[in-house]
Amino acid sequence: MCTAISFNSQNHYFGRNLDLEKRYKESITITPRNYVFHYKSGEIERKHFAMIGVAMVLDNYPLYYDATNEYGLSIAGLNFVGNSYLGSRMPEKINLAPYELIPYLLGKCKSVDECEDALKDINLVDVPFDKNIKNAELHWLITDKNRNIVLECMRDGVKIHSNEVGVLTNNPPFEYQMMNLNNYINLSPKSPRNKFSDKIDLNVYSRGMGSIGMPGDLSSMSRFVRAAFVKLNSVIPKNELDCVGQVFHILGSVEQQEGSVCIGDKFERTQYTSCCDTNRGIYYYTTYENSQISAINMHNENLDDDALVSYEMICTPQIRYVN
Repeated sequence: MCTAISFNSQNHYFGRNLDLEKRYKESITITPRNYVFHYKSGEIERKHFAMIGVAMVLDNYPLYYDATNEYGLSIAGLNFVGNSYLGSRMPEKINLAPYELIPYLLGKCKSVDECEDALKDINLVDVPFDKNIKNAELHWLITDKNRNIVLECMRDGVKIHSNEVGVLTNNPPFEYQMMNLNNYINLSPKSPRNKFSDKIDLNVYSRGMGSIGMPGDLSSMSRFVRAAFVKLNSVIPKNELDCVGQVFHILGSVEQQEGSVCIGDKFERTQYTSCCDTNRGIYYYTTYENSQISAINMHNENLDDDALVSYEMICTPQIRYVN
């Protein structure tokens, strides 16, 4: 399961937790402008916008989990098991496999507005990357510095939701997640007043009592509430590194520790946490084993090249000894 957020300060930041029970050899992957995309439809894309994000690279093809392009447009795919629906080919549409959606949109669009226009002509179909890899069941957070939307392809149609909260987790569908926030209307970062009764003297005995009732479990619906509350009430720093740190702290409020969620004989955990400064094209990340922040700047590479650039994630502890 996963959590993704959009965060605005002087710059725009896009971050996510990837929560899974195993790794798939993900790397920080930069796709330069002249890398050639071969789509399952037969279309060939020889020139496009450059992008950076986390991908599993198979047969020299980047299967992106999340990415940001050189204009600051960002997309993350999150599990949406049981609700995602992929239809049949439609001759009048641009037919894409779900793993092709991120590079296709980031390669052509500069903004969420342009994405919305492009999505009118796109049909997602159940065509696997190869016979050994099933398509993931996903929905997507699409964001830039001005807007956030959620794309959900379901059996009753394609839905594009405006996302003023700037948060996405997994099931249930986004409309229900937003409706559920009404159940937590009394949460506050401030200390509460006694509304229980004027016949009894009740007092605040601890800081943080305004958030009593906020769910603390690791379910996707509870993580949505918690991430939304923490993010929407977050202090917004002005300094770049403070903003990056704040995004990691927000996502830390919903991270999963190994041992808390059992999947068969394995345990789900937050395999990596990321924060991309979409203005500067810098992708910051930590891994479960290594909480030290690492950074890769897409603009330090030759973005007019035609070959993928991949950096293996640092998954061993990095400790700074001070004496």
